Amino acid sequence: MENKILLVDDEKDIVDLVEEVLRKEGFRVIQKAYNGTDALKICRDFQPDVIVLDIMLPDIDGLEVCRQIRQFSYCSILFLSSKNDDVDKILGLSWGGDDYVTKPFSPREVVFRIKAQLRRQQYQTASPLQEGTSLTVGPLRIDKESCRAYKGGQEIGLTGREYLLLTYLMENADKIISKERLYEQVWGEYSSICDNTIMVHIRHLREKIEDLPSQPQQLITVKGLGYKLKKRID
Repeated sequence: MENKILLVDDEKDIVDLVEEVLRKEGFRVIQKAYNGTDALKICRDFQPDVIVLDIMLPDIDGLEVCRQIRQFSYCSILFLSSKNDDVDKILGLSWGGDDYVTKPFSPREVVFRIKAQLRRQQYQTASPLQEGTSLTVGPLRIDKESCRAYKGGQEIGLTGREYLLLTYLMENADKIISKERLYEQVWGEYSSICDNTIMVHIRHLREKIEDLPSQPQQLITVKGLGYKLKKRID
């Protein structure tokens, strides 16, 4: 099955340029939208693997589009923005985005990042978690066939990136994982992300898996070394 890409930007020249480079790289299933309303409709019908999403759209801003998409899709979302500020990057990623590119950009860089997201998805579906169809660590369980996560039998609503992060931590339960290792395994070694990105995603993950996120008992920080997901909670 061919990968499906959705390009969303109110600047038609940008959309056409990225589409041209994508087609040169062999991508053939591409849809385009020039506002947030159309993007949401197309996303529901088209079910893309990756969305390239401009933050500054004429009707609904890209952050709100991302929030609504996350209610029904785990596809990868690559934000485009004219703002080169760490706060904006963290905001975009914390709303459910997977990567962030600042305008002006090279279309080839965008295509490279799309390919990186697709590789992450392949890791998500193909990585051997353990024998059988699920992975369990303490009260947490991941069903790798449906790509869903549960805590105490109740489904946890995770973004695609949070799912990858939790999966990797569960695969390596009771091991200390450095930030650098998480970057490499979850974001991809060439991803250009700010230092606070891991912290933001860990915080959001704790809000979903910990009883008291401010006093985590299972997903703990090992000062100066990284993070550890404990098999047993004290």
